[in-house]
Amino acid sequence: MLSASLLTWLRAFDAAARHNSFTLAAEELHVTQGAISQQVRHLEDWLGTPLFQRGRRQLSLLPPGVRLKLAVKESFHILEQTVTSLRPPARQPVLRLNCSPSFAMQWITPRIGDVLADNPDLSLRVYGEFHALNRSRMTQEHIEAAVRFDLGGYEDVHAVSFLDEWLLPVASPAFLAGHPEIRAPQDIPVALMLHDELPWDSAGDHEEWNRWLTLAGAPVPRVHTGQHFNLSLLAVNAAISGQGIAMGRMGIVMDALTTGRLAPVLPLAVASEASYRYVCMDIDNPRVIAVAHWLRQESLRFRRQRQEWFRRNKVAQRRAGAKGRLRRAAETPAARRA
Repeated sequence: MLSASLLTWLRAFDAAARHNSFTLAAEELHVTQGAISQQVRHLEDWLGTPLFQRGRRQLSLLPPGVRLKLAVKESFHILEQTVTSLRPPARQPVLRLNCSPSFAMQWITPRIGDVLADNPDLSLRVYGEFHALNRSRMTQEHIEAAVRFDLGGYEDVHAVSFLDEWLLPVASPAFLAGHPEIRAPQDIPVALMLHDELPWDSAGDHEEWNRWLTLAGAPVPRVHTGQHFNLSLLAVNAAISGQGIAMGRMGIVMDALTTGRLAPVLPLAVASEASYRYVCMDIDNPRVIAVAHWLRQESLRFRRQRQEWFRRNKVAQRRAGAKGRLRRAAETPAARRA
């Protein structure tokens, strides 16, 4: 007897009875007021008794309507509980973290278990991409948060630098053993320099090698003849396999350095112009806040580990001065706090 039409009429009646209004019932069910009125009228015709007292501006239940309201309310409640219990648990809200690929693979993913352990309600998906971001693109691609390695300059989204970067030429121990002639920056063969051809969006050609050579006081080649890769991690893996010398970002090569797969070619690291930034649109989103807090905490730990590694391996640090002068980072208060 409970046909599809009857169930539809009962749903319309239930909404009208709860609101004492056909208009409000129509808004709840996303239909017209006339549709609700008609469905209730069909139900009354089917039952053979009126359910509502209809006034000019007032709608009230008659005794049969009161009786049916209680039965329908209880029945729909039982149905809702049963259907809900049969469905699988609702999936946790997912935060899509769009991240520079090399950094995602070498820095984010090895640490991701910590943020998930501290935030059991958080489901995090990491996507490796490096295209430039703005509000329009983040909205169209449903990107709630992102990590980028760049110079900043964001205008319509929130972007906060959470980790600076240091550049250090690295190679495999076997490669270095086969090239004992490399004792100074000017000794590095141009043909053996391995390049990330686009460290960040709009970066200049051979940006990182040229910066390191400049701050190291070595001439910048007119032509770079070494191998080029579209990801920093590819250049680093080429260095691990003995193909040459990569300009390593410490956030990406730290693990390979501590495990001995890579070694510094020369004991000099220079500060990169770019840094890692957390980019988002909704700074009040609890999931976005949780990841931001985690990135800050992890970056603090990493900076301490990095400074300790520099100290143990007697690696000097240099950054450009306000007018392009060179200075040792370790000799400045800011560097001592880093």
